[in-house]
Amino acid sequence: MKILLTGCSGQVGYELERSLQGLGEVIAVDRGRMDLSDLDQVRDVIRAVQPKLIVNPAAYTAVDKAESEPELAHRINAEAPGVMAEEALRLGAALVHYSTDYVFPGDDPGARVETDATGPLNVYGASKLAGEQAIVASGVPHLILRTSWVYGMRGKNFLLTMLRLARERDELRIVADQHGAPTWSRTIADTTATILAQARAHGFAADWWAEHGGIYHLSSQGQTTWFEFTQAIVEQAGIECRLVPIGSAEYPTPARRPQYSVLSSQRLLDRFGHVPHWREALRLCMQ
Repeated sequence: MKILLTGCSGQVGYELERSLQGLGEVIAVDRGRMDLSDLDQVRDVIRAVQPKLIVNPAAYTAVDKAESEPELAHRINAEAPGVMAEEALRLGAALVHYSTDYVFPGDDPGARVETDATGPLNVYGASKLAGEQAIVASGVPHLILRTSWVYGMRGKNFLLTMLRLARERDELRIVADQHGAPTWSRTIADTTATILAQARAHGFAADWWAEHGGIYHLSSQGQTTWFEFTQAIVEQAGIECRLVPIGSAEYPTPARRPQYSVLSSQRLLDRFGHVPHWREALRLCMQ
């Protein structure tokens, strides 16, 4: 069985290329071979590969830049997944896609469940929500995995930025009033593989997708703030750096961020098993 993996040079795609081995023949493509801003190229690659499963972690993830590039963000995050869904449906294939906590407005301190009302605050979140909607509307068998505050030891992410800045500076001012759950890219990849191993055991049959497909939250257990996350990072790394908590108003950004960005992964836990606490995942990532 052929599995087409997009965005293999990204932090989640890199981990997926490893974790999906053994589930099928993984054909991993990066932006050089499949640029999601080129919808014709997306179609051409899918038709050439003829996969039975498409796994799509590729995305436009520059949250602030998206405010000045809304058309490009929408093409990559909404139109391209819609094309993938259409092509997968035509092939009798399934689609695994990744979305974000930013589809929610984040005005409620409770953890969001999959059926809660969406309401993105920024262009990035709106483009990701539109991608979800295009996939669902297509009727393709699918999994949409919403995750949050993704980090890892490669690419561009908060963890690597804080490690660099903490080594360069004596003091860092970090936002302390935004709440969420940092999620290791390897957690996302390994959990995806666990789910797909179950699907494979059932022959990737239509009835498995009908029963188990849909939207799930895949986020680390627990919650924290960017300030507390940074504290854990510098402590784990053994770096001496003074951290000063600040409010969001003291660090304005082009894109508005949700104040409460916590996702409940209970639906996924009930069906597919363990997701680690964010502190344990961070320790494993940095060891």
